[in-house]
Amino acid sequence: MTDQKPAVASIDAQHAESRRALPFSDTQDFEDAQRGLIAKLEPGIVRNDAGETVWNSDAFAFLSEECPDTVHPSLWRQSQLCAMQGLYEVADGIYQIRGLDLSNMTLVEGDTGVVVIDPLISEETAAAGLALYREHRGDRPVTGVIYSHCHIDHFGGVKGVTTQEDVDAGRCPVLAPTGFVEHAVAENVYAGTAMGRRAAYMYGAALPRGPRGSIGAGLGPTTSTGTPTLINPTLDIDHTGQTEVVDGITIEFQLTPGTEAPSEMNFYFPDLRALCMAENATHTLHNLLTLRGALVRDPHVWAKYLTESIHRYAGRSDVLFASHHWPTWGTERLTEFLSVQRDLYGYLHDQTLRALNKGATGIEIAEDIQLPPGVEQVWHTHGYYGSVSHNVKAIYQRYMGWFDGNPAHLWEHPPAESAARHVEFMGGVDAVLEKARKSFDEGDFRWVTQVVNYVIFAEPDNAEAKALQADAFEQLGYGSENGTWRNFFLMGAYELRNGPVGTPTATASPDIANALSVEQLFDAIALRVDGPKAWSADIAIDWKVSDSDVVHRTHLRNGLLVHFDVTGDLASPDATFTLSNPALHSALIGGGDMAAMIADGTITVGGDPAVLVEMVGYLDEPDPDFAIVTP
Repeated sequence: MTDQKPAVASIDAQHAESRRALPFSDTQDFEDAQRGLIAKLEPGIVRNDAGETVWNSDAFAFLSEECPDTVHPSLWRQSQLCAMQGLYEVADGIYQIRGLDLSNMTLVEGDTGVVVIDPLISEETAAAGLALYREHRGDRPVTGVIYSHCHIDHFGGVKGVTTQEDVDAGRCPVLAPTGFVEHAVAENVYAGTAMGRRAAYMYGAALPRGPRGSIGAGLGPTTSTGTPTLINPTLDIDHTGQTEVVDGITIEFQLTPGTEAPSEMNFYFPDLRALCMAENATHTLHNLLTLRGALVRDPHVWAKYLTESIHRYAGRSDVLFASHHWPTWGTERLTEFLSVQRDLYGYLHDQTLRALNKGATGIEIAEDIQLPPGVEQVWHTHGYYGSVSHNVKAIYQRYMGWFDGNPAHLWEHPPAESAARHVEFMGGVDAVLEKARKSFDEGDFRWVTQVVNYVIFAEPDNAEAKALQADAFEQLGYGSENGTWRNFFLMGAYELRNGPVGTPTATASPDIANALSVEQLFDAIALRVDGPKAWSADIAIDWKVSDSDVVHRTHLRNGLLVHFDVTGDLASPDATFTLSNPALHSALIGGGDMAAMIADGTITVGGDPAVLVEMVGYLDEPDPDFAIVTP
């Protein structure tokens, strides 16, 4: 690997100003993060059945040292807190596994066993966390699972704590907010390839752990790389105030759709005076539009739900915990914590709308907006994961879309063609690079990356441009308070110096793919149709799925695959396939051998089976290794 560079003087000066301006004398977070520690996982390494490491918290041991000049001191502080790992007691009967994945796993002891909240990303890390709990609290069975929301770091490890058999037998109910499965599988399948590739940048997947590489993602250390799983919920939470009793534990739920996830909920334990805020109030400014890509979240409704949480639960709570970071104890403290978090999202929303109604664009608002001192001087409002800059742009996008209203931006050339013209106008490659080096020496790394990007997109093989761009990305990474910005900049530098790393992790696991409904399955297939290639195709296929009374038709026409339930009089299809739901998934997205499945009777066919071969031939394969910092 090409050697990394040291921080330059302008970055040192920036960090010195942060040390002066920020309240580093406030150590309450360290007291809270260390409180209740029972035991660490030692060594802090989790392996899969093949012996491969899927989690290594020991790799972050360097964070115990003094902050180096290659890391923003505020981000170093946050990373130190996030790296603390082990089993912690939150309150009587409530325990957390922290630091063994990006997220926390919470365990609440019931009458006969333990209820697990948010079982991490991977089956392996969840199993390791449960084993650590049982080592110190006894071999209690898992008598319930709660998914707080539909992101994979809150359900992916479920088969590490329970089994499909226990769930099917009623021994372990699985509770989730309404719409959970739809959103969980859609996010990881529809745009899963692109999100996965960008997530490699967001979490610094290929970066070495260390002061010049990955130090964490602000929300947690990083993502585990084990096996993501899914067990469908057995009980939907569909309204605020819904109360359920699981293994003797009374739980009141607050639905919060459209906040940090499209399907999410907070919940309150009245007998324990404990409030779980899922991912709606954590020790960072969260994302309104995550850098890996997602639907834009709604900060207005987010703030409203936080107000509702304050009024419904704060005064009745002694402790607040969440699915990331560390708890907050004391009614007064947790009420203030929720209030400031609410003010943070509400202020960003309202001030962005005020400015855009005066004609400012997203990038202008992001550059000018300032948080109130009472918000900015609190550690948990800092942008370690989300940022004021990209959140403001997300709010603008939510209301106004990609277009800023200037007709000069309505029909610009695409990146490579635009780059060639920019470089020519600026006097050619040599002139651009000479001026860019001067800007680098002046510490204007933002401008360097913008203009050198033109050179790289105009001349992708220009080694000199790639080297300068990598150096500029690296300094921007060193200067970032935001963990995901740091990872993006350093991953960009890494790939420019060492070549593409592809997508090291995958979220579209068999469990997630198999959870697709028939409608979602055909939606996912439709997204892969090579439109121009299929312009002249006209193929109608009926699908009789044995565990449904509905006949579903797909019709490929004019390069579009539509699908619908067969009702009324329709023209006869070209073929009819009768099969089970698992066979449907296997045949279309699971790599099953269609011919063998027909031969052994797993699939029966009426009409011409060759039309399916023709239809599949029009499907394109997504590319998990697409370029990001080069054309």
